[in-house]
Amino acid sequence: MENKTNPLIIPLSIIIAGGLVALSIYFGGKNTQNVAVQPTTTNKANIVTGQVEPVTASDNIVGDINAKVVVVEYSDYECPFCKSFHKTMQQVMATYKPSEVAWVYRQFPIVQLHSRAPKESEAAFCVNELGGNKAFWQFTNRVFEVTTSNNTLDPKELPNIATFSGVDATAFNTCLSSGKYTSAVQNAVAAATKAGAQGTPYSVVLTKSGKKSSINGAEPFEQVKNTIDSLLK
Repeated sequence: MENKTNPLIIPLSIIIAGGLVALSIYFGGKNTQNVAVQPTTTNKANIVTGQVEPVTASDNIVGDINAKVVVVEYSDYECPFCKSFHKTMQQVMATYKPSEVAWVYRQFPIVQLHSRAPKESEAAFCVNELGGNKAFWQFTNRVFEVTTSNNTLDPKELPNIATFSGVDATAFNTCLSSGKYTSAVQNAVAAATKAGAQGTPYSVVLTKSGKKSSINGAEPFEQVKNTIDSLLK
């Protein structure tokens, strides 16, 4: 469902088969707003029609970059469904060998819904610059641990989370206040839109042979596992 003329974006919830399906909002440009259903119970693999940027060493990744299956997730730090799915992906990574499954995290803050999310994404870029991939994941894990979602994370906590991740607070504050990664976040959002993201979390599961499938929303562990297992065969 797309609304290009109404400047207001209204979060919706609908009941499908007796279960609540959440709606999320994303933006692909200044004049386009999109509302996307977040399925959590479908068992059908989804066709990927967007163009996913190749996974490279510059990505934030857990596992082997040459793994048989790579899950590329587009996520928003203030999205409650992303918080839930983050735990699911942690369970996935604990289940498979690094050579079997890798996990890539890409920024997709939904500014219309979560005004603080873009700055949190900038903070993640700063942490990655100052501490590398390991610090980035410590930062990301910690954000999802402490936030109660929906724009509730106090910006004053970001330096504390950066320090928790092993990054110097002064250097972090200098980086974040400079705005040097504002355009990088905007580019990340554009890339997510190009990849077919219509809400968060949105994930594309890739294989070395070229097969791919999408995960639209915070699908439960067993469903994600089924998708991965089907691609590992």
